[in-house]
This record gives sequence, structure tokens and C-alpha cells, in this order.
Amino acid sequence: MNQSFLKTQIRVWAIAFAASLALAGHSLAQNGTDPNLVPEIEQQNSTNGQLKQRQLEAAPVAPKVDPQEEVAYKAFYNTKSQDADTRIQLGQAFVQKYPTSHYNESVYAGLTQAFYMKQDWKDFYASSDKALTLNPDDIPVLVTVGWVIPHALNPNDPDASANLDKAERYEKHAIELVGTMVKPGSMTDDQFAQSKTSLLSQAHSGLGLVYFRRQDSDDSVKELQQATQSAANPDPTDYFVLGLGLQSLSRYAEAADAFNRCGQIPGALQDRCKQSADAAKKQAR
Repeated sequence: MNQSFLKTQIRVWAIAFAASLALAGHSLAQNGTDPNLVPEIEQQNSTNGQLKQRQLEAAPVAPKVDPQEEVAYKAFYNTKSQDADTRIQLGQAFVQKYPTSHYNESVYAGLTQAFYMKQDWKDFYASSDKALTLNPDDIPVLVTVGWVIPHALNPNDPDASANLDKAERYEKHAIELVGTMVKPGSMTDDQFAQSKTSLLSQAHSGLGLVYFRRQDSDDSVKELQQATQSAANPDPTDYFVLGLGLQSLSRYAEAADAFNRCGQIPGALQDRCKQSADAAKKQAR
């Protein structure tokens, strides 16, 4: 591995990625969604919440629930996922009023999604920690947190290395759990397969960014290749970082292809990816 080249590229990527986050934040504020990525995460978490609601309602030995608690829970999950402010208000009110509710893990999972939409990382992590304390095997929460950590990481944070370890642990655990998932009766075989594929793609994406942050190009490339090959709507950042990793491994033709794919996706990285594709093509000659 050419460490000097990789470090230079990491600095370049960090600038571009910061711009990408800024644009995503503007898009969230204006439209309630990041056109490149958020819909996929929204769909995963929304589906997860709906499934939990159906499962809890259908549970044969579910504990008795106060009718008002049931109404409050359904109001929370009937709120559109794009309406993060309302979800946060209803969710926080619910867990405060019903601190021992068997719905709380599901509510904290929904709050995790809502704070993600707001890019409120402090409350995002606090909610996800509570969700995972109640259910350490909540796959969508594990996947989402493991993906956010390397994307939102401050390299100068004294806990940066420990946070990357946490993200790696979460994504690997999620991948193991996906392999043992049982199809809910409310889902078709195709829906279930698509859900598993989406979760795995997101988990491999998170791992790819974790390894990139550690300057481990070999493992980063392997994970990001899996992420982009299976994603219905690949994240341009994955293609861009994949290209950087391939460049650092002197696999220039493959790097040019990754950059080209990134350059075909509208967004903050599009122009930089096109420029990087041209540079990689020259290196491949």
C-alpha cells in the first residue's frame, strides 16, 4: 500500500465528503430527505417499525396495554417518517409517560431514525444506545449506527478509534443476524429478499468506510464492492471511496470504473468523481 498517496487522497476525500454532508444537510432542511441515500435508510427503518407494530399486535401472549398507551404508540408510528419533528415530539412524550412500556425499544428505534433525519448526532446516538440496550439484535439500528459513525466521524476526536471499533462490531453483528432472519408472514418472499439485500448492502457500506478511515484499502475495497454490487441505489460516496482505495492499490482501471459510476449520480461528488475518473484513466495507461 502506498501510504503517502493514500493519506493525500484521504485529505482530498475529507474535503469532498464534508461538502457532501453540508449539501445533505441543506437538502434535509429543504426537502426532508437526502436524494442520494436517506430514502433507503428511511425505508429500512420505517419497514422495521411497521413490522414491529404488526408483530406486537399479533403476539399471542402480549402483556395488557393501557388503551391510551396503545393510541399514543400508534400515533407515533402512523406519523410519516419524513415528519421528523412530530415523530420526535411524540416519541419523547411516549417514553417519558410510559417508561416501562414493551413498545419502548420500537419507539427508540423510530427516534433514532428521526434524529438521523435531523442530523442531530447527539440524540441519534443516545436513542440508538437505548434501543440497543433493550434489544441488542435490532438489525436496522445496528446497520444505521454502524453506517453513520464512519461518515460523521471527527478524526480528531479522542474516541475516534473506539467509535470505529463500535461501528465495525455493529455491522458485523448485523450481517450475522441477517443470515438468521425469519420471514414475517406479512411479507412476500420478494419483499423479504429485498429487505435482506438492502440491509446487507448498507452494512457492507458501513464496514467499507470504517476500513477506509483506518487506511486499510484491501478490506475497504472488498466491503465497498459488496455494498455497491447489491445496492438498488448505490451511494456515490461508496463509489468514490472505492475508487480511492483501488487507486491506492494501483488498480487504476478499476478505480476509473468506480469513479465513472460515481460521476453518473447527481450530487456534490459528481464533478470530483468525473475528474478522478480522468486521472485514474491516465494512471492506467
